[in-house]
Amino acid sequence: MSLWQRVVAARERFVRAGIPPDQAAIDAEVLARHVRGWDRSTYVSRRDEPLAHDDDTAYEALVIRRQRREPVAYIIGHREFWNLEFLVTPAVLIPRPESEFIIEAALARLRDRQRAWTVADVGTGSGCLAITLAHELPASRVTATDISPTALAVARENAGRLGVADRVIFLETSLLENVPGPFDLIVANPPYVPLSHRQTLSPDVRDHEPAQALYGLGDDGLDHGRALLAQAPSRLTMNGVLLMEFGFSQAQAVRDALRQVPALEPIEILRDLQGHERTLVARRST
Repeated sequence: MSLWQRVVAARERFVRAGIPPDQAAIDAEVLARHVRGWDRSTYVSRRDEPLAHDDDTAYEALVIRRQRREPVAYIIGHREFWNLEFLVTPAVLIPRPESEFIIEAALARLRDRQRAWTVADVGTGSGCLAITLAHELPASRVTATDISPTALAVARENAGRLGVADRVIFLETSLLENVPGPFDLIVANPPYVPLSHRQTLSPDVRDHEPAQALYGLGDDGLDHGRALLAQAPSRLTMNGVLLMEFGFSQAQAVRDALRQVPALEPIEILRDLQGHERTLVARRST
């Protein structure tokens, strides 16, 4: 059997497991390329070759894991974000394309790439936001916080691999507790999914990604976000900017929470690729 035939069969198994067909096709190919150590161009040119027994056995083991809805990023151990490759483990959320909007918005506001900006990343997880900003702003100093020591270990490893370990400080703390600042920019993707919504999540997320990073406190899941809004004015420079991601349908609650923090002035709320409001942009005004 050729590798291509094996990939087609895996795709059909993934679809039967409840994975959408387009994603199933991508996943089957990515796992095959991982087994062979091929990039996509090599895969396309050589996918009709017979699959050796050892590779077939290795591929089958990965296919079974994906059938059980384990995310591909955890199976292969990495995920691309902003054209950088981040190590990921079940200790951290898998970086999402939507979070790249935070990077775009940050760079649009910190336009002088050579200035020594001070940046904080709250709930850093894999470190994708902190490390990407350190990579894009080579004179910046970044402080990354997380309450999970295992997540911070992953983030530190990513910082070392991507060459910014000397400019990113990692702190084990909740939000910005005992982190004095001041910062020109604070970025955050805090937990915001209400626990009551757990059963509505995809099994890939619900059964595999870290609950501590997913589920927010409070009936609406936004208590972490409210706490960060309250902390932000004392941690930002004058006119410093806060970028905070939140969940689908939570925009009005975020607006209401922001009104309780007079020192923060709303700038805009950014929409994701589906047109949903997903990221608050605010600045310290007093």
